Amino acid sequence: MFYDIALYLSILIFSLGLLYKVSGWFRYSIGFSPEEISPFERVSAAIKGLLNTIFSAKVFQLGKVFVLDVLLQRKILREDRLRWSMHILIYSGFTLLFLFHALDGLITENLFSEYYSTINPFMFLRDMAGMMVIIGVCVALYRRLILKPPRLRTNAMDHYAIIIVTIIILSGFLLEGAKISSQTIYKQMVEEFADTDDEEELKPLESLWVAEFGLISQNVKGPFEEEVLGQGRELHEDNCAACHSNPTWAFGGYSLAKIARPIALGLDQAQSHLILWYIHFLACFIGMAYLPFSKMFHILASPISLLANSVMDNEASDPANIATKQVMELDACTHCGTCNQRCSMAMAYSWTGNSRILPSEKMAFLKKYAANKEIDNHSLQEIQEGVYICTNCDRCTVVCPVGINLKDMWFSVRESLMHQSPMPITLSPLSFTRGLRQQEIDKKDYQEPLDKVLEAIQDKYEGIHKPKKVIPLTPVNKKFKGDVHQAPQSGTYAFCFSCENCTTVCPVVANFEDPQTDLDMLPHQIIRSVGLGIKDLALGSKMLWSCITCYQCQENCPQGVKVTDIFYEIKGMASKETMAL
Repeated sequence: MFYDIALYLSILIFSLGLLYKVSGWFRYSIGFSPEEISPFERVSAAIKGLLNTIFSAKVFQLGKVFVLDVLLQRKILREDRLRWSMHILIYSGFTLLFLFHALDGLITENLFSEYYSTINPFMFLRDMAGMMVIIGVCVALYRRLILKPPRLRTNAMDHYAIIIVTIIILSGFLLEGAKISSQTIYKQMVEEFADTDDEEELKPLESLWVAEFGLISQNVKGPFEEEVLGQGRELHEDNCAACHSNPTWAFGGYSLAKIARPIALGLDQAQSHLILWYIHFLACFIGMAYLPFSKMFHILASPISLLANSVMDNEASDPANIATKQVMELDACTHCGTCNQRCSMAMAYSWTGNSRILPSEKMAFLKKYAANKEIDNHSLQEIQEGVYICTNCDRCTVVCPVGINLKDMWFSVRESLMHQSPMPITLSPLSFTRGLRQQEIDKKDYQEPLDKVLEAIQDKYEGIHKPKKVIPLTPVNKKFKGDVHQAPQSGTYAFCFSCENCTTVCPVVANFEDPQTDLDMLPHQIIRSVGLGIKDLALGSKMLWSCITCYQCQENCPQGVKVTDIFYEIKGMASKETMAL
């Protein structure tokens, strides 16, 4: 009764959780789009896209990816053989246990008419699959606690995944060992399957089980005569052999039974097998019920991500399906940390301590962001910094073992964050990649967050943007010039003699018919304002914040002035001061 209630309850919770998760793929969005796409439109687009793929040549691509990347996990093998071994052991072992042990009534019994969980090869294969999982967990612990790969971070969900899997498998082995040595379990089997209930006639059978099957008995003690064991074998063949192989084949449980032999009778009297049964099945049911809400959900989402990304591209696919795919990819992330090891901006994490600069930590945070959960200002600023300073080098996307298009993820999230709460860093290192892809954004939407940030900066640095404001010719701001001198390359502003070569080659300047009006100041003028120590002019110019950091000015300067590096330096100063307001 307890088993049935717990099973149905866990299935109900799992089903509701799965429905909630999958529906979230169609309800939530992480990118900015001026046109909202309704959940109904996204579901319709997904069904249409799925049917078009199945009934096209792309279905062969799906089959190839399913075998090589889902089953054989080719992408992980390319990166790290040890981690591949860990994944294959846990994934394969747990899948086999789930399909052919947990669901034996639905699958194994229908495939094999003479199936019993206590006969071979099923008994041996069950222990083999369980041992595969245990070895995989040991490898996982070895990697995280001993090897400690660079920037591999462990969060609460990682702990939960390791703990729940370990409890399920270990309790299963312990339960098997307790049942092998249990006289109570033996008597129950005799009462159910034996043709006689005469204890004297059954003593040879019990003797055989004590001698060869690991049973611990109060009734019979060894050593036994061969004649008695022969009678026991005959009884075993007549009554037990059809549904119970020698438990030595269950090497995991049998080994634990041998270890616990001195205390086996006490454990049996304490009904340890019943206690372990509750622990094992409760752990299984809790694990299944909580699966849609935990990291383990990637077991379902990761294969879908790999398959979807193998047949989709941003240019040809329906925008509704792109939006759905990006939300789904958040659940597909395994938090493996491979992207962290390849991230071009990982050194910034080492310097700032902001873990959300790392790709995997951004993904963990974005799950909450996409679900519209409340986010405190500090966390929001951290994720903004993490997304904004991304160089979009695409190295994280290339190595992601579950095929997540991380480059496009950061671009979409950046746009969303910029329209929600733009910050000065918006106009600094990321301006190059955003500028390159501005054709993918509506002109108004591209400019709006930049204008908001410029207003915040201009409120502090009152420059020529306020036509009614007369700027006094102040003395040299020595402190400002000293700050710019902090980086050796920034001090080269003193070499400038205003030849205007930097302005001539600047693609931003070339983009405007009247750059002096639209940009306030030109590149050579900004460099001169730094040399003169006029802080307001240097930090308040639109040109400074419109710079796409292409380095054309710096490469073409005849005096070797590090123009772009100087821009970086003073933009960082302005961002820091403005954010501190």
